[in-house]
Amino acid sequence: MTFLMALTQLTFAATKAEADKAYQENNFAEAIEQYEAILSGGQESADIYYNLGNSYYKSKNIAKAILNYERALLLNPGDADTEFNLELAKSKTVDKVTPTSEVFIATWIHSLTNTMSESAWSKLGISSFILMLIGLSLYIFAKKVAFKKLGFIGAAVCLLVTIGANIFADTQKEKMVVRTGAIVMSPTVTVRSTPNESGTELFVLHEGTKIYVDDDTMKGWKEIRLEDGNKGWLPAESIEVI
Repeated sequence: MTFLMALTQLTFAATKAEADKAYQENNFAEAIEQYEAILSGGQESADIYYNLGNSYYKSKNIAKAILNYERALLLNPGDADTEFNLELAKSKTVDKVTPTSEVFIATWIHSLTNTMSESAWSKLGISSFILMLIGLSLYIFAKKVAFKKLGFIGAAVCLLVTIGANIFADTQKEKMVVRTGAIVMSPTVTVRSTPNESGTELFVLHEGTKIYVDDDTMKGWKEIRLEDGNKGWLPAESIEVI
């Protein structure tokens, strides 16, 4: 098993090196083919999705670029370069959707959660828990009152950080496992009131628009929601889940 794992890693490294070389040489068609092959083989990373997104953007496939930038941010949330390129790609899309307003605290918590990945929040939570134990030990065993106060305050702060880090880590993990976000891949698609072609036409979406899937229980159809709250049904083949 160890030999097979080592061989897989060597193959992955070689293939990625070839993809990176094609990307650096501006051979974006070949880079796309190589990166997609890596992903099809079950290997993924934020770097691969980022370079793939750039390759699609350079190839003027905006929908695919947005899709891969979004996937890169799932693995590496808060990355400034990816966020910038994603916004640049979104500016090329037809649909301009204004998200519904939310209270300041919700926006702040959402932004804070996205500053780090699940693994980073988990590491912070473990570190804070260890520091909390050290603080408690200082509070219990220190002979000087000043040290006891320092230990108590430190332990209390680390406890709050530990709780917050674990909550944020769970949130990021859920986003990775339960992927409801999707990107419209069809040039245009009509959103209907019911999951069939006879449903009333509600509005039209264009490629590159981000939506959220609320119901995927109907065969061939998805109930979707836009960031502005508008809902409807569209054919499943017209979108790709992030």
